[in-house]
Order: sequence, then structure tokens, then C-alpha cells
Amino acid sequence: MSRYDVAVIGGGMVGAAVALGFAKQGRQVVVIEGQAPLTYSPDQSMDIRVSAISEHSVEILSKLGAWHHVSDMRVCPYRRLETWEHPDCRTRFHSDELNMERLGYIVENRLIQLGLWAEFEKYPNLTIRCPETLSQIEFDTVSKVTLASGDSFEADLVVGADGANSKVRALAGIGVTAWDYRQHCMLINVETELPQQDITWQQFNPSGPRSFLPLCGHQGSLVWYDSPKRIKQLCGMSKEQLRQEVMAHFPAELGEVKVLQFGSFPLTRRHAQTYFKQGCVLVGDSAHTINPLAGQGVNLGFKDVEALLEATEGKEVLSIELLKTYERKRRPDNMLMQTGMDFFYKGFSNDLAPLKFMRNAALKVAEKSGPIKTQVLKYALGLK
Repeated sequence: MSRYDVAVIGGGMVGAAVALGFAKQGRQVVVIEGQAPLTYSPDQSMDIRVSAISEHSVEILSKLGAWHHVSDMRVCPYRRLETWEHPDCRTRFHSDELNMERLGYIVENRLIQLGLWAEFEKYPNLTIRCPETLSQIEFDTVSKVTLASGDSFEADLVVGADGANSKVRALAGIGVTAWDYRQHCMLINVETELPQQDITWQQFNPSGPRSFLPLCGHQGSLVWYDSPKRIKQLCGMSKEQLRQEVMAHFPAELGEVKVLQFGSFPLTRRHAQTYFKQGCVLVGDSAHTINPLAGQGVNLGFKDVEALLEATEGKEVLSIELLKTYERKRRPDNMLMQTGMDFFYKGFSNDLAPLKFMRNAALKVAEKSGPIKTQVLKYALGLK
């Protein structure tokens, strides 16, 4: 029976990053993934699923050797960020405040995955099993992993990078603290009358925020949060009907648009009650999901990868003590970001006049807060 130091279940962005990191450490690694990412072509339409990648995440991807593959495809840098409810009460952030060239990039998730997979080829100690899925794990001193195909192998450490509904987490008996936000999120790719932009913005509404993320060329990604009923109604519309709804409910900053494609998903929050158990460790969405309000989900996942690789670097045995070190570093940070996003989400999700006044006043004060504002931006970008 084959034996590996590390078995990574899930070859998405975070799973591919952690697999690559362990391979760079010289360990024998196997990645189990159900579907390979579609290859890139410049004439392809932009994907619906994109992420706001922080400069810190770019640094992590660069150390893994993957970022140049991603940037050679297509990325959209952004330098400015604005958030507001009332148009006269805005908080603005600019890369110049941090003496940075940019705040980050808007990148299609698939292209990040492709960039990481391109680096796999350099490591003969890294095996990909795709298409393949996890069936069972038998826990002992060494875990026996059985796949849907019936094949099995042994692994010293199993990494759960298989998303919010992680099978690794369930098989390891790790519970979650979870709740439903009772909202859905709609993603809408649009062609914009305005040229290439360097700003991402978000306007709060009682029914949920509406956001804009710049894409390459005359394109953008709109994010519309609303009740499940309202999002279902919007998803049932023609592109022209949806365009009219967008023009009626998004701020004037958007300008004229043409709807290209759209999709939706429910919002839930989950946090694993422990990040490791029975020879398994969780990273990314398997360990925590967050309200996508600030696009921080994948950045938190990459910080998980960084912490796990730092804890295990130079260590021959992947011991429980190393996994404890990883959890001690990541749980408080993930919890803080989850709580912060929930504070914003709940604080802006009602129409009570006194609260509305207070939160708009807070945004206006935040705009003039100087060092505090800069520190908040640094934290959000992973630069603390």
C-alpha cells in the first residue's frame, strides 16, 4: 500500500497551496480532487467566482512560485476602496496611505488554482489523483484513506481542504458552530460603460450591501446581498430585466452596464470547534467560513496555509504539538475577522433611524481617524 507524509483532500486554491508548500518541504504529498480546473484561454469569458486577493496573499503565492503563472493570465489591480450608506458619509482607503502601489487584485478563483497547479509539475514528490473523491478514513497511528474508486493509501497527516461541507471534518468527528444569515448573495458579471477602474466599493442597504469589484477591461463583478426570496426572483429574470433592476438599485457610481452572466449562493457562518483531530487538520473553508462582505475568505485561507507551513517547516514528524501551534496562531485571527464582518453585517441590516444616524456618523468619523483608519486597512490586508 502506498504511503504519504501528507494527503490533501481538496485541490482548490487553499488545498493546492498547502500541498505545494508541503511538497517544497520535501514531503511525499498526494492531492485528491474531484475536478480539474478548466484550462485558461485569453478569449474566455470572466468567471463568476472572483476574490479580492490581498498583497499578503500575493506574497504567499509568490513564495510558493505560483503568482507569476496567475499574473501572466489576467488580474485586475485595485488601489482604492470606499464604503458608505449615505453618499455624504463615506470611508475611503487608498494605497498611497500605506505607501503601496496597490491594495490588492481582483482575480478569478480558477486562475489562482491553475497557477498553483502549474507549479505541481516541478515536484516529483507530489501526486495528483483527479478526478477522485474521498470515501473513508480509518484512524490509527497512521490514517488509511480510501477513495471512491476503491483505491486506498496510508498518510501520516490528512489535510481537510474540501470546503465548507468538509467530509474530512465530518469523518474526523469535528463539530462546528454554525448559523444561517438568512440572506443569499448574487454575483453578476457586467460590461461597464466606464473604462477599466481601480476601485472596489460597497454601499450598505437595510436589505443587504451592494458591491462593485473591478475586472479587466470594461467589466466588473457586482455583489448583491438580499433575502433568499428576492435573490430567487432576480435569478429568474432575463439579462435585460436584471440590468434594469441593477440600474434601479445600485448607486450612480456604477454607470451604465450590460449583464453578462450571474449566479447566487446562500450565506452561512461556520467555525470548526477544533482545527485538528485524529491525524487530520483543517484549513480554509473546512475550518471557517465568513460573511463575504469584505472578500476576506480566501485571504484567511492562505494565512492558514502560511501558519501551517511555518509550524511544520524543518520538522521531520508532523506531531500534535505542531498542529496545536497552528491552531493557536490562526483561531483568534479567524474569529476576530468573522466577528468583525458580523458586526458590520448586523449593524447595517436594519432601518431604525437612531441607529442609521449613528452608523453614518461612525463612517464619517472613520474617514478622518488617521492612524486608526490606516491600522484597520493594514489588518484587512494581512499586513499587521
